[in-house]
Formats: sequence, structure tokens, C-alpha cells
Amino acid sequence: MTLYTAIDSPLGELLLVGEESATAQGGTALASLSVPGQKGGATVQDDWRQDPGAFTAITGELRAYFGGSRTGFGIECAVGRGTDFQRRVWAALEAIPYGTTLSYGEIARRIGAPRAAVRAVGTAIGANPLLVVRPCHRVIGASGALTGYAGGLDRKRQLLDLESHHQAG
Repeated sequence: MTLYTAIDSPLGELLLVGEESATAQGGTALASLSVPGQKGGATVQDDWRQDPGAFTAITGELRAYFGGSRTGFGIECAVGRGTDFQRRVWAALEAIPYGTTLSYGEIARRIGAPRAAVRAVGTAIGANPLLVVRPCHRVIGASGALTGYAGGLDRKRQLLDLESHHQAG
């Protein structure tokens, strides 16, 4: 059964989508977190069930993150989505420390992909279904420029500023 809820955040309304799980805290594994207008973002389907209570743990973690008292997430995420290459890229994203950034080329190097794979790394990052939780906003261009973010560059800047501010404070 696919469950969903929406919560307010500094980025706008977040759509949380999950799958029932016997092992997940609260019984729900997060499958998608998207923002309004997101390229490739989730859309509520007729056979999904709205269940805010199923997302209590992640909602609390997100509120703490946006409030500056949490630097990472400890909730279960649904697995099995994405190609092997995408999952390797996504694991590299999860290893980027709070308040820091890496280039697309550095992500390619960390997963053992050739320098020529930078574009494929960018495509895999763009397919990340878990904005904020899997911190693709921490990946920037080699020049330091903010490039590509499915939620929009303004939101990417907002997340990086939030982390920079709370890390410094």
C-alpha cells in the first residue's frame, strides 16, 4: 500500500510518499519526497491512501532539520528503485557531510566512474526521488556554481544557506 501526506516547510509544501514496511520506524519506508513544481516530482495517485500518522518520524526529523537542530536523517527509505549506477551515486550523496558541497566530478571519482561519466552522474542525481533527505542539493558545478536541482536553484540555494548558517552558528 502506498501512503502519502503533505507538510509545510520553508521550501513550500512537501509531498511525502511511503510504502508500508514491517521494519520501518512507524511502519512506513519513505519512497519519495518532492516539492511543488519539481521536475519529475511525485503526483498523488487515486489508489494511494493519505495517512499523516504514518510519517510522524520523518515529519519530526524534517522539522528539526529546517529548525537547525538536525544534520541528517535516520528514517528508512524504500529500496529497489533506480539502476545500480543510480544507487551508487545516491549512496555517494548520502555520504556528503552536512554543510559541505562536492562537485559532480568528485561524485564520479568517489563511485569509481571515469571523468567522462560526469553527465551520467548529473542525470542520476536528477533522478533522486528523495529531495532534502538524500542531499543532492550539496552537489555543485566544478566552478562552484549552483547548477541543476529538480526543486529549482532557489530552493537549492535556500538549503545550502540553511546548512551554512546552522553549521556556523
